[in-house]
Amino acid sequence: MIDFSVIIPARHASTRLPGKMLADIGGKPMVVHVAEKARASGATEVVIATDHRDIAQAAEKHGFTAAMTRADHASGTDRIAEVSVQRRYPPELIVVNVQGDEPLLEPALIRSVAQQLAAHPEAAIATACCPLSDAAQLVNPNIVKVVLDKNGCALYFSRATIPYARDAFAHGITRIPPGLPVYRHIGIYAYRTAFLASYAQLAPAPLEVFEALEQLRALWHGHRISVAITAAAPHAGVDTAEDLELARALLGPS
Repeated sequence: MIDFSVIIPARHASTRLPGKMLADIGGKPMVVHVAEKARASGATEVVIATDHRDIAQAAEKHGFTAAMTRADHASGTDRIAEVSVQRRYPPELIVVNVQGDEPLLEPALIRSVAQQLAAHPEAAIATACCPLSDAAQLVNPNIVKVVLDKNGCALYFSRATIPYARDAFAHGITRIPPGLPVYRHIGIYAYRTAFLASYAQLAPAPLEVFEALEQLRALWHGHRISVAITAAAPHAGVDTAEDLELARALLGPS
């Protein structure tokens, strides 16, 4: 067992589904379901980091700690960095970033990412991926791919088709050839507090800007990202009204 904290960035604004953090699922706000999954992962502490008083009050009503943060953070990573300073976490504490719109995330995945970072002291970050077998997903720019080195560290993340099988894909990408190491990235991250403190000082990378993938900033500046391979992708987060209805159907009444 390892000690780790989970911080859940829970921004109130949302372009496609405004106020979704407080959307009711089985009698509880969505962000509370996420916090319950985080607590079940074995985390020593679970904190909901938000810029909105209603979210903080909902968290506290259901027995969770809330931390008020600035409203102008560019990313969830910046928000959890603020919380780590507020709470004076020691430099080596592992912090897992669990998005507040993922009520279907399994506790085991949260724990595995924390364990991945603990087992790889050379890495600044840990994340997760799963094998990808569907050619349609391989070419879908909304599905991020990751290529790994022999030690399981990320070489690159991209919305493009990577790795690209030159001969097999010469006449179109209709199937994935056997043995091609294709992985779908799962957007959950573990950090050490010391890295969170330095992350905000890293300049945005050109690759990050063009791909719209924040994790490329760490690679650009030479930080290693260790990747846990899990069997299958979790259910997608809640971005639309349809996603919310699916979450309600799967989680049911409390």
